[in-house]
Amino acid sequence: MARKLDQINASSMADISFLLLIFFLVTTSMNTSMGLTRRLPPPLPPDQKPQDVDIKKRNIFVVKVNSLNQLLVQGEEMDIRDLKEKAKEFIANEHNDIHLPEKVAKEFETLGVIEYTRDHVISVQNDVDTQYQAYIDVQNELVAAYNELRNELSELKFGKKYEDLEEKQQKDVQSVFPQKISEAEPKNYGGSN
Repeated sequence: MARKLDQINASSMADISFLLLIFFLVTTSMNTSMGLTRRLPPPLPPDQKPQDVDIKKRNIFVVKVNSLNQLLVQGEEMDIRDLKEKAKEFIANEHNDIHLPEKVAKEFETLGVIEYTRDHVISVQNDVDTQYQAYIDVQNELVAAYNELRNELSELKFGKKYEDLEEKQQKDVQSVFPQKISEAEPKNYGGSN
């Protein structure tokens, strides 16, 4: 006499699989690429022509990154670890050096009279083959230079960090150290082809 074998009821397997799929889709976080926050200038009206801006050479801090991710800052080779301090020195021009940006005096509502480098510009120029990580590293160092200068001025004038200041105080500190990073069209500066 043959025994009948019990079978497993698999009719609800599709429902369970679907619920598990939904669970994993909802609970899994996707990696998002990091970007740089930049505010682009508004487009010129059609009837207006772009103006030529005359910037004195002493007011420009040139950072070039070649295809081998090497830095040339103000005509000198530099390690990425030294870029932030060099940029801070350029932006602040504490000793009013004639080779660094011109300083002008202005009275701010919350800061009083401050001498600062109003017309400075940091020009970043990349090779077409520069790795994205090298580009991000350079940007991070330059933004860190501005952040440190803002924090130092905030501590000096108000005794607290920039992020803890009131809105008007933040605007004045930001006016003393405006983030002026100009990015040129990538070029072929040499290195591997």
